[in-house]
Amino acid sequence: MASPRDGLEAEETEESASRRGSSGVEVVFPSDPAVSAPLCPHGPTLLFVKVSQGKEETRRFYACSACRDRKDCNFFQWEDEKLSEARLAARETHNRRCQPPLSRRQCVERYLKFIELPLSQRKFCQRCQQLLLPDEWGRHREHQVMGDISITQLRRPSQLLYPLENKKANAQYLFADRSCQFLVDLLSTLGFRRVLCVGTPRLHELIMLTASGDKKSNIKSLLLDIDFRYSQFYMEDSFCHYNMFNHHFFDGKAALEVCRAFLQEDEGEGVIMVTDPPFGGLVEPLAVTFKKLIAMWKEGQSQDNSHKELPIFWIFPYFFESRICQFFPSFCMLDYQVDYDNHALYKHGKTGRKQSPVRIFTNVPRNKIILPTEEGYRFCPLCQRYVSLENQHCEHCNSCTSKDGRKWNHCFLCKKCVKPSWIHCSICSRCALPGHSCEGPKDGCFICGELDHKRSTCPNIATSKRANRAVRKQKQRKSNKMKMETTKGQSMNHTSVTRKKKRRERAHQYLCS
Repeated sequence: MASPRDGLEAEETEESASRRGSSGVEVVFPSDPAVSAPLCPHGPTLLFVKVSQGKEETRRFYACSACRDRKDCNFFQWEDEKLSEARLAARETHNRRCQPPLSRRQCVERYLKFIELPLSQRKFCQRCQQLLLPDEWGRHREHQVMGDISITQLRRPSQLLYPLENKKANAQYLFADRSCQFLVDLLSTLGFRRVLCVGTPRLHELIMLTASGDKKSNIKSLLLDIDFRYSQFYMEDSFCHYNMFNHHFFDGKAALEVCRAFLQEDEGEGVIMVTDPPFGGLVEPLAVTFKKLIAMWKEGQSQDNSHKELPIFWIFPYFFESRICQFFPSFCMLDYQVDYDNHALYKHGKTGRKQSPVRIFTNVPRNKIILPTEEGYRFCPLCQRYVSLENQHCEHCNSCTSKDGRKWNHCFLCKKCVKPSWIHCSICSRCALPGHSCEGPKDGCFICGELDHKRSTCPNIATSKRANRAVRKQKQRKSNKMKMETTKGQSMNHTSVTRKKKRRERAHQYLCS
């Protein structure tokens, strides 16, 4: 998993999650599939547009799909910008220079050589995060090097590699053993034979370990991850260097075919996708990518099974439920709280607001999923599903309504259950935090304020664009006028200084003569 935001306040974030556009940026997917996006080191870029609450809209621009911070990937290009041949060549050179130093095939060859070495010669450079062959030891003499790397350690690369720590690009927070073991046991109980792990390296490891240590286990796994360091630990049929935000396979068609063969094996039967995307990423690009993987899986289906869906576990914070269900209406949320090893907040055993907000969204029927009773989960006979201990059944909503593990209260004015810390606001006509702003931005369209559509499908978008263009032109004229006045003033000042200097020089010559 990559880049969850530290200190997520679920109380506040739930209100803003469904209106991601309030950050001022939306993703635009061109209607013409022939339009190809320019490339950055992380593959095809995405087209974005900055929007403001119905007042202003800038030109569309391309930026990196994977990195939210320009310091990590500084790609930027206006949609209508024309680049010279020299700039295009320089960009291509830069993209090549940013790729991993070794090809996928070279990584596999190195791995096969490494495992044949005696234990005393198996070394790992912690500084370079690289397995070392004997002829490379000299170049790493002054680095911190681990020796005696066992086969068991090679099977758990997430414990050898340092987690990436840049939260805005590719920070890694890895499943705790408790959550990881629960997922493996659940997948086995549900009868899945193949697991496509998208951004879940620790789950992939445990599946591979279980398969090698238990002859009865027949589960196979394929890891798709943006961290190329995993290339040195896996064969080509168990790892693909992949960007989940743009469906980009870094190793080209060969890696794409590996994924396709994995999904379509046994006519697509017995496979499930488990994904743990960066929480800071936009939901829409992820949904588009997952639908492409679903389409790839469906290619191997017979006509009789065309109605079936690819089973998916999407691991994400609960307050993104409405956004996820907008793209996948058949998904529902489980009460199971997913926790992480190297994250200070997302840990098991905490109570109240300190509980992990991370949940599992799935299209697998909830009555088939058994949650561990020893961790406090219980079966609700009315809902026919497992729920958390404090998630009480509401007779008015006819459902166990809590999302965050606490007992929620029913509001008769809103006609739904809300968080215990929320109160009904007569001004907003809805429940919210006591200190909320009544004039804050609401869900729905930025242009007209209606709740049934977004800005991109607003019937008034043409009028808004004309008004925005007029505003931009007016600003541009004002800016040009200020620049001209500044240039004129600087020119006059320069002339005045030159005249004074010449007068001083003439006076000096007169006094000296």
